[in-house]
Amino acid sequence: MRVGLIGCGFIGAGIANRIASSNGALELAFVHNRTADKLSNYDPDLRLLNIDSFQSFSPDLIIEASHPNITRDHGAAILATCDYMPVSTTALLDDRLRERLFDVAKQNGNRLFLPAGALIGGHELIKRRAPWKHVRITFRKNPSNIDFDNTTPLEPNTDGPVTIFDGCVRDVAARFPRNVNTMVTCALLSTGLDDCQAVLVADPDLECAVAELEAWDSEGGYFKTEKRQPVVGVSGTEMIDSVWYSLMRAAGLSVHGLQYG
Repeated sequence: MRVGLIGCGFIGAGIANRIASSNGALELAFVHNRTADKLSNYDPDLRLLNIDSFQSFSPDLIIEASHPNITRDHGAAILATCDYMPVSTTALLDDRLRERLFDVAKQNGNRLFLPAGALIGGHELIKRRAPWKHVRITFRKNPSNIDFDNTTPLEPNTDGPVTIFDGCVRDVAARFPRNVNTMVTCALLSTGLDDCQAVLVADPDLECAVAELEAWDSEGGYFKTEKRQPVVGVSGTEMIDSVWYSLMRAAGLSVHGLQYG
């Protein structure tokens, strides 16, 4: 599988390194970044300077690890050509865009992948036949690991944990688009963007990110997961592992020699 990468930051660069070390199981088709300076470490033949020319690199799958605007502006063109995995899943808040991407993928025999991201329990959400009555996903982060660009910042002298959002996933993603991609994935796999509950807590005493998932089904079933992870910027340090796992599954390859159903 030839993999194109859009975004050469923490996640994109990590995936590029793993592809290079995959002993030929995967091949890097191209790298693209909004600022060309981050491309200097890559073979000039792999540098995609104009994103509209991606087809000339013959990718089988493109991974976006840059910005949700990539999906809005180029997602349909990508899916008309190859498979696509957007890490910035907040782009899929747009119902019309999401349906258009589904339609283009189906018409062209390509696939739109949701990466696992920081979600623990995604397989449990999609394997159940009984509908989910309620799903709640909670993120707890240090304020320094929350991007407040689209909303009012937390007061710098705040003590103790503060719940800065409690509502539906669609609304939290509109206010904190760089922080809650995993919440969007959770909602799309369960009760939907308007019914899945999202809670975002800023806690200045935290030295890691905490993700909690709770789900209640219509038959009285319940499950809960909790994960604690160090953070780089707004992303947990496991994100490279997670996207790599999603890539390996998309390519039909085993992880550590094992297949997981």
